[in-house]
Amino acid sequence: MTELFQADTLTVRKYDDRLQLGNDAAKMAAQAIRELLAQRDRINIIFAAAPSQNEFLAALALEKEIEWRSVRAFHMDEYIGLPPGAPQRFGSFLKQHFFGLVPLGEVHYLLRDQKDPELECRRYAELLLRFPADLVFMGIGENTHIAFNDPHVARFNDPHMVKVVDLDPACREQQVNDGCFERLEQVPEHALTLSVPALMKAEQIFCMVPGTRKAQAVYHTLNDAITERHPSTILRTHPSAVLFIDKDSGALLR
Repeated sequence: MTELFQADTLTVRKYDDRLQLGNDAAKMAAQAIRELLAQRDRINIIFAAAPSQNEFLAALALEKEIEWRSVRAFHMDEYIGLPPGAPQRFGSFLKQHFFGLVPLGEVHYLLRDQKDPELECRRYAELLLRFPADLVFMGIGENTHIAFNDPHVARFNDPHMVKVVDLDPACREQQVNDGCFERLEQVPEHALTLSVPALMKAEQIFCMVPGTRKAQAVYHTLNDAITERHPSTILRTHPSAVLFIDKDSGALLR
């Protein structure tokens, strides 16, 4: 790690590269899991699915002395319109990169059935109310979205826990930049997402944001006014959130 500093209540940890970032974030996250499981029988964790999380998820899956059977896992968004099992689906990504690697007690997949997305929003929201999030492991999008709360649909006081959204062009382009789709027209235009309040309710947030393409988003997150124009700025109001960045994503910071 090269730097440690604060942005309002948000702790920022800056590393030389994304491997160091992922490894250290995983160690800290694993310790948080152990401490919570020492206090309660079950804990609930919400996961992000994106290539930016690869190093973190790989390192977390290797952590020892965690009773994974006492963990309920959720994920924070899912495309509408992709067939079941499509590799681009976030449930598929997390099953490959984490959910299928550790013996989790429960895994609650979002959008099991696409026939009625609004009904699925209510089903998942009820689960999140029954099992409030202890931890959120997330990233930030190139347009500063958190989950799929793009600037035009982000609501800091959203009355919904889970909702249907249309994805803005920058968000959809990021999916091509990440290598998840070959062409923009392949990227779905709609998705389900946990709302900003649903994410912010968690006791602790770990936010991993490596890479050059995230430099502008990191700059906005830490320097701009806390408004829905840049949804990730809300992290600066959380009482226990850590933002992990590397030299590339922090390149525009002074």
